[in-house]
Amino acid sequence: MDQYRESNSGSLGSLISGAVLGAAGLAWWLLSEAEKRQETRKQKAMLYAPRIQDGSEASEFVPNSLSNQSNEQLEQRVEQLNSAIADVRKQLEELGS
Repeated sequence: MDQYRESNSGSLGSLISGAVLGAAGLAWWLLSEAEKRQETRKQKAMLYAPRIQDGSEASEFVPNSLSNQSNEQLEQRVEQLNSAIADVRKQLEELGS
């Protein structure tokens, strides 16, 4: 009977240690999968972010006629700003002289 009890306690110990090791392995695997998903999300966000900054994402959904019109307006605005910058430069040069 003593051998039977020792064998039972040994089996129980093996079962508990197996469960603990299995739980640790599962936790490690889940954490690594979560890190992979997070890294994938970061990479997708990095790919998407420059498109947001330069406005190309928004212009994809604008019809061509509206896009051309807004491009012309943008070009006019840029020209106005460039001329204003040139005026300010001239004024600064005059002040410096």
